[in-house]
Amino acid sequence: MTSNSRIVAAWRDRTPGSAALSEQAADLFPSGITHDARLQDPYGPYIARAEGGHKWDVDGNRYVDFFGGHGALILGHAHPEVTAAIAAAAAEGTQFGASHPREVAWAAQVRRMVPSCERLRFTSSGTEATLMAVRLARAFTGRAKLLRFLGHFHGWHDHMTTGYTNHFDGSATPGVLAGVAEGVVLAPPGDLAAVERLLAAGDVAAVILEPTGASFGQVPIRPEFLHDLRRATERTGTLLIMDEVVTGFRISPGGAQGAFGVRPDLSTFAKIIAGGMPGAAVGGRKDILDLLDFTAAPAAGREKIGHQGTYNANPTAAAAGLACLTVVARGEATARADATAADLRAALNAVLAEEGMAWAVYGTSSGFHLFLNPAGRQVTPERFDPLACPMSELKSPPPRLVSRLRLALLLHGVDVNGRLSGFTSAAHDSADVAEAAAALRAALRLLRAEGEV
Repeated sequence: MTSNSRIVAAWRDRTPGSAALSEQAADLFPSGITHDARLQDPYGPYIARAEGGHKWDVDGNRYVDFFGGHGALILGHAHPEVTAAIAAAAAEGTQFGASHPREVAWAAQVRRMVPSCERLRFTSSGTEATLMAVRLARAFTGRAKLLRFLGHFHGWHDHMTTGYTNHFDGSATPGVLAGVAEGVVLAPPGDLAAVERLLAAGDVAAVILEPTGASFGQVPIRPEFLHDLRRATERTGTLLIMDEVVTGFRISPGGAQGAFGVRPDLSTFAKIIAGGMPGAAVGGRKDILDLLDFTAAPAAGREKIGHQGTYNANPTAAAAGLACLTVVARGEATARADATAADLRAALNAVLAEEGMAWAVYGTSSGFHLFLNPAGRQVTPERFDPLACPMSELKSPPPRLVSRLRLALLLHGVDVNGRLSGFTSAAHDSADVAEAAAALRAALRLLRAEGEV
């Protein structure tokens, strides 16, 4: 950003505490951040506390929070039932190095909500869960290849780095072995014919996808594609892995698979499954998960897959996850978050129309995405159809404009993620919707004043 930007100057004036912390962080962390998605020019807010749908930075500024803990906080920040459960568990000990009652209750709750999870294995992160799912699929089928969709995110391990934001030709990213990348087959999102061609050789162990499309539907796919994909994988003896790290328990209490009526062979979960604490899981068919079983695997003539993890089913994560899922299972939280998101999308589109912007806000369930129309399409905000746009337009807005707009929204008390997307929670309400609409209007006028739009 240029030094004479009034938006940047106003941000620096508003956040001296965050500025000081960002200077310290720059000496400690690459790019001064601990997660790629937290990059913001010149720096993002440093948060001191959060409650419900809001958070406060170290300078005392309050934000309507649509970043939502990267989507983990379907109930909002510091939900009283979740925080009470964490406190009770932590008081009893944070790490036993042994099995404990809460992990059993937690797994049973997941299985009640997601019937495809006949067996589960807990991990500490979604990346670990997808890594285990891929290993299980290859061992179970005896096949080497994994089919992924361009733009879909499944964590940062070696099998998942190509074709997400770059290397769309499938070539290895830095630090990844070429042989690993060669074992990954990339397909255009939502293209059934391409999938069928790639599966025809019979050498693909599994297909993995985000069931609402890349980045929680930023590049959406039609629900019927999931049913077509399920039939195609069954015909070819290929496993179907639904990556429900984001959609799990957010699209519905039973995840996207429950909402759309598609039963995968394996599912991966994180974020909401642990109530916003570090925790995740892979679940699925018993005969597949039996590859982790000390007795069942050799009885079936197979070598057991080893799996460790000091923090698997950590007691505090188990407590948070059980408390969160118990609330989510009632159904009201998901319904409230969905309704608020629908109101938010409508309110933001109304602002875009009134301000004469050929942009749009769209999304599914409790999510939203701001489309900046980089190709200059004829767009009416309220009637925008993202399915008519290619991934290159939906996921590649002008970086400078994105950064300026996000900073302008922060100046007016609204936080979204670096893709100009976000999540609502059960804690957001109509006042938050109105505040977000006012913030977008003010942000657009700031951008106009600087000649950015």
